[in-house]
Amino acid sequence: MLNKRISLIALGMLSATQAMANDQAESKGFVEDSSLKVLLRNAYINRDFKDGNPDKSEWGQAAIGTFSSGFTQGTVGVGVDAFGLYALNLERSEDRSGAQGIDFFKKGDSGQPADDLSKGGAAIKFRLSSTTLTYGDQMPALPVLNYDNSRLLPESYTGTLITSREIKGLQLDAGRFTAESRKSAEGRDSGGLKSINVLGGSYQFTEQFKAALYASDVEDVLKKQYVNANYVFPIDKDQSLTLDFNGYRTKLEDSYVRENGITGDDNKIWSLAATFITGPHSFTLAHQRSTGDSNLGYPYGGYQKDQGRVGDGGNTIYLANSFWSDFNAEDERSWQVGYGLDFSTFGVPGLSYNVAYVRGDNITTSTSEGGTEREIFNQIKYVVQSGPAKDLSVKLRSSVLRVSQKSSEYNVSGNEVRVFVDYPINIF
Repeated sequence: MLNKRISLIALGMLSATQAMANDQAESKGFVEDSSLKVLLRNAYINRDFKDGNPDKSEWGQAAIGTFSSGFTQGTVGVGVDAFGLYALNLERSEDRSGAQGIDFFKKGDSGQPADDLSKGGAAIKFRLSSTTLTYGDQMPALPVLNYDNSRLLPESYTGTLITSREIKGLQLDAGRFTAESRKSAEGRDSGGLKSINVLGGSYQFTEQFKAALYASDVEDVLKKQYVNANYVFPIDKDQSLTLDFNGYRTKLEDSYVRENGITGDDNKIWSLAATFITGPHSFTLAHQRSTGDSNLGYPYGGYQKDQGRVGDGGNTIYLANSFWSDFNAEDERSWQVGYGLDFSTFGVPGLSYNVAYVRGDNITTSTSEGGTEREIFNQIKYVVQSGPAKDLSVKLRSSVLRVSQKSSEYNVSGNEVRVFVDYPINIF
């Protein structure tokens, strides 16, 4: 079983004696290596849905405080991580809130979204050599369990995570989490997660080549495997070609399939992206393909308590064609053409622009086959480079998504606008 494997690997990590690296030996102390940061975020998302669906939007102001201590000196270092989150609802519209894809403020039993949210968490951490064990509330960033920080407040999880970097270029992760805090609700267990085990690692084989392999097991829901291979071909001083392959395989539990009226239980989805960079320009071509018999396509994200979804957060989709639509329907094939521009070369450092066109076809639903969808994505971002507002960023993003009638059971057409203003402040 996966949890037994995690226990064995964790024991091996912690008992490593011939480490090639030793981060703990470089520890300066609990206070000396500590940091306190505050992120002020103003976020707005508007979705102008088509085909008679009601429009949705949410707007909020958040303050995200994070504290990370250093480790005490000695063979085994001890430290603490903590966070405090607060969000104020600036729109407070019963009619316009409640879209799963926005999810700033969860609606209560009365149908009204919350006026504000506040929550916090803390974790204790131990470090032996270059292996760290963290227990408590944390925000894991793994391809099979990646906390969602793309909305107003981030998600968090409660559990144990061991990360080992004893060998140069090699990272191993093993963990078990038993609660999920939804990004739009208070409380440690607002996401409805029973438990999830995660296991895997990544290795930097050469300066150009890196690969990763991970697996997860969401209790009573699904098992998932992930593979990644990334290769960078240096061409010239300011030119390179990057090939990036990502793939997931998922298998839903039989009981979950029966209880939720799902057709089929397995899915395989992969993407291959090629990005050519020359000076300030980047050009991307990508293909993504979903196969299997599950009518969910690639199942990820959402919250089990009130959405009938997988329950492993909202961001575990390391795939090339994930924008507003994730192009992850049953049998879907999608192609992307993208372009990016860094304005630093033209005298405006901190300014960047990205555009992409993605088209998906061959979509299967319970009533049709051969459905299509297409999206035009635009994003412009500016990061202040100096002065009192240094590192403040403004991000404007828009998507135009059109879904064929055959695919209406899977997705819905609309125009989306996102405006995010992030101001990170380093207290110490």
